[in-house]
Amino acid sequence: MTIRKFTSMTLCAVFAVSTLGITSTTVPRKSPEFTIYQPSGKATLLSSYQGKVVMMEFFFLRSAKCLELAHIMNKLGQEFGSRGFQPVAIAFPAPQSDANGPLVSQMVESFKLTYPVGYTNKDNVDQYLGRQEKELLRIPQVVIIDRKGVIRAQTGLGDPKLEDENSLRSLLDGLLKEGATASAMKK
Repeated sequence: MTIRKFTSMTLCAVFAVSTLGITSTTVPRKSPEFTIYQPSGKATLLSSYQGKVVMMEFFFLRSAKCLELAHIMNKLGQEFGSRGFQPVAIAFPAPQSDANGPLVSQMVESFKLTYPVGYTNKDNVDQYLGRQEKELLRIPQVVIIDRKGVIRAQTGLGDPKLEDENSLRSLLDGLLKEGATASAMKK
């Protein structure tokens, strides 16, 4: 086998494997409805945040990376909340784990989170994200929704900086300005 043929075959295999981690859903797209089950037993519809820029984090309770992002969301919520930003986090079970009201309550209290944090099951997460059965699910999964209810960014769809505080700050600031411009034009 020639080096050229071996290289070509290797590149094809790498490309095929790497595409498994990319969801087949496109961005931008209209956000589907989603129900967030809060530890109190209350169910909140994602559409209740219409008119705000929403950052959703789907996460595992015991993931250090997910909890680090929760701290960033808390900070961004305090910084941008008055401008129409709404962070929301949804825990779901990791393999051989659980995500339920009492565990979510403990996490919220322990980390002093000031935004809505709920829970759901993996099937609801997969359905919302438009994830196919054999696709890898990168955790945390972040979705950014504009004021009109359109998903503008999603982890795994060409936007790897959705866990970086400075990148998020820049993206959110831009989306919040878009909405402010549109509101000013209506007046």
